[in-house]
Amino acid sequence: MARRTREADAELIETIDDLEELVQDKRQSWRANSSKARRRQRRYKNRLTNELSRMDIGSTDENY
Repeated sequence: MARRTREADAELIETIDDLEELVQDKRQSWRANSSKARRRQRRYKNRLTNELSRMDIGSTDENY
């Protein structure tokens, strides 16, 4: 079984395609319907995107 997507996985993302490949819902087949599975995927992607923005903000502060 695949592991859950975590915020720490944001370090592995270099391109948008990496985000698509990295985000996996290990319980997708257990969801009540496909709309709930898509919603969960969207939440995973949003969590990683927010973490990427936090990482970028922290890295620009270090340069000054």
